[in-house]
Amino acid sequence: MRVVIMSDEIGWHTRQLQAALRARGAVGRCVDLADCNIDTTAAWHGLVIPGYGRELPDAVLVRGIAGGSFEQVTKRLGVLHALRELGVPVYNDARAIERSVDKSMTSLLLHAARIPAPATWATESAAQARRIAMRETAAGHALVLKPLFGSQGKNLQLVGEVDGVHHPMPDIDARYAGLAYLQRFVPPMASPGFDWRVMVVGRRAVTAMRRVSAHWIHNVAQGARCEPAELAPALAQLAEGAAQALDMDYAGVDLIAAASGPKIQVLEVNGVAAWQGLQRVTGFNIARAIVDDLLDRKLAQARRFTQQSLPPERRA
Repeated sequence: MRVVIMSDEIGWHTRQLQAALRARGAVGRCVDLADCNIDTTAAWHGLVIPGYGRELPDAVLVRGIAGGSFEQVTKRLGVLHALRELGVPVYNDARAIERSVDKSMTSLLLHAARIPAPATWATESAAQARRIAMRETAAGHALVLKPLFGSQGKNLQLVGEVDGVHHPMPDIDARYAGLAYLQRFVPPMASPGFDWRVMVVGRRAVTAMRRVSAHWIHNVAQGARCEPAELAPALAQLAEGAAQALDMDYAGVDLIAAASGPKIQVLEVNGVAAWQGLQRVTGFNIARAIVDDLLDRKLAQARRFTQQSLPPERRA
């Protein structure tokens, strides 16, 4: 079996996945989606995947998509869409990645599925964003302003009053591409504060950790400390529900304890989740679980569908 690992970086994660694939008798080849092209003269399927000539891989595992212009990212996601339509299992597929990368869509889908999450607003109007902040401040709430497509806790900003300090609304045109994505701030319930990262594979929560930080941002990339955490039933149920709401094969789900409202709330759902920090504090082999689910469930489903689509005389 030949599996493409779509990634813009070769490193720890890709090595983990390649080792897990080798253990299953499969070969994992790393390919950057930026190097994949559309060429309707090259092969019947119209795609050019480096290293595959006129053929297609047996499966695709998406580990990373490089940033770029709107047009570049659209083409890269288009390649993933095309692979899925051509019958190649893509894990996670482009639709799931689009749902999770767009935080406003994530919020809408969680809301529709009745998954507890902080109150959320997304608006292109700076005046409306200021009115939301004023109304929330009057009600005793602060907000977190996030880039719609951000990751790793970068460029998050408090808005409103926190611990006696007022944080004004910044210029969204200059720093946030003209869009305010606002979530109600969930104050820490302990010092230092923490949240949970739960890994969901095959729609089943498999392991968890606490991300602990004296700062209100708990991302590992921003200096948070990883600690082992019990995968309590309440955490597992919410994480699995969030992954199912976005129709994801695997996901890193971030959750936080809240003093008011639902006791545990989903902050974000990551469709191309990193797990190096989590792997350091758990004995569960995450890469192996991802590969097993890809081969045993996703690829097996695709092969059954292909067999059913063939005329009886051509079925194996």
